[in-house]
Amino acid sequence: MLADRNAIATVAVKDIEVARKFYEGTLGLEVAGSEEPGVMTYKTGNAALLVYESPFARTNRATSVTWGVPNLDGAVRELKSKGVSFEWYDIPGVTRDGDIHRSENTQVAWFKDPDGNIHALVAR
Repeated sequence: MLADRNAIATVAVKDIEVARKFYEGTLGLEVAGSEEPGVMTYKTGNAALLVYESPFARTNRATSVTWGVPNLDGAVRELKSKGVSFEWYDIPGVTRDGDIHRSENTQVAWFKDPDGNIHALVAR
């Protein structure tokens, strides 16, 4: 039923205007479609990211959005130049090289938005 449907990544935020500055200004995303009070939809590649105000914002402790990037090192440098701080995690079988976690098959770097939603950049 859903195998041929597009999914939308969704993140909850406390303040849509603070989120707008981060998603548009820092990440460089563009608004897709019409805006509603407390809700923003952004175009990201061939997909969408829905950002909405919620009293449950700041309660997720897992990755919310994963971005596949062709140049992980470059993406990390660019976001750091815009003030983004990266997260470091101790994961068995994974080594950390600066802000990038590397294993035999995966390279990933994690960062948070202003509400603590965790985003991952994965080498693709």
